[in-house]
Amino acid sequence: MSAEEILFQIGDDGIAWLTFNRPEARNAMTFGMYQRLGEICRAPDPRMKVLILRGAGDKAFVSGTDIAQFRNFKTPKDALAYEATMDGVFDALEDVPVPTIAAIQGACTGGGAGIAAACDLRLGAPSARFGFPIARTLGNTLSMRNHARLAALIGVARTKDILFLARLMDAQEMRSAGLLNEITSEEGLYTRAVETARTLLEHAPLTLRAAKEALNRVVRHWAPPGGGDEFVVRNYMSEDFREGVESFLAKRKPRWTGK
Repeated sequence: MSAEEILFQIGDDGIAWLTFNRPEARNAMTFGMYQRLGEICRAPDPRMKVLILRGAGDKAFVSGTDIAQFRNFKTPKDALAYEATMDGVFDALEDVPVPTIAAIQGACTGGGAGIAAACDLRLGAPSARFGFPIARTLGNTLSMRNHARLAALIGVARTKDILFLARLMDAQEMRSAGLLNEITSEEGLYTRAVETARTLLEHAPLTLRAAKEALNRVVRHWAPPGGGDEFVVRNYMSEDFREGVESFLAKRKPRWTGK
C-alpha cells in the first residue's frame, strides 16, 4: 500500500479525519488499505475525540474492494481469511471508543458500504449511493457478521431487497431507511460533518462510549460466532465467482451457471 492511500490527521480540537485516497480508482480498497484502517482503529490516537471518514474526490466514499486482488484466490483458506479480515476491520471500526461519522459522497458500495455501516453516524450528499450489488457483479457473499449488521440497520426485508435485486439505494432512500442521519448539499457535506463532530464534543464521552458498546453487543448477538463459513467457501470457490471477477475486470456482463 502506498503511504498516501490512507490519510489520517487530527486537529487541535480532537477531530480526526481518515481519508480513503485513491480517487483515480473511486477509492477502491486494497488489502493494504484495509490493514491500515484496522491499525488506526485498534490503536486509536489518544488525542482523537471524534473520527470522520471520507473519500477523496467527489465520485466515491469507497466503491468496494479492488477486484483485481481476487484473482489470487485459490483455496478456501483464501476466502475465509479475507472475510475474517473484513470482519476484524469492521469490528475494530465499530469498537473505536469515540464517535465515528461517515461523510458519504458518491458510491458507497461493497466494502465501502461495510465501512459506512460500521460507523456510528452517516451524513450523505445527494450523490450518495449505498449497496452490495454482488449478485450481479461478483457472485460472492457477505459474512454472517455483515449480514447481521446490515439487517440491524435497515431490517431483514430491506436487506433482502437490496441484496437480491443488487440495487443501490439513493440518498433519499438511505435517509428514509435510517442509514443517513441527514442529507446535506454536495459542497456542504464536510462542513456539516465538522458541525456534527463539534456537537458530539459537547456531550459526555462516557455516555457516548457506553451507548456504542451496549449497541454493538446487541448487534453482534444477531450473528452466531463462527457461522457462515460454508457460505463463504461455497461462493468464493465457485466457477461463478471466477467468472464474476474476470467479467468485472473485462467490463462485460457475467455468464452465471450456478456452479
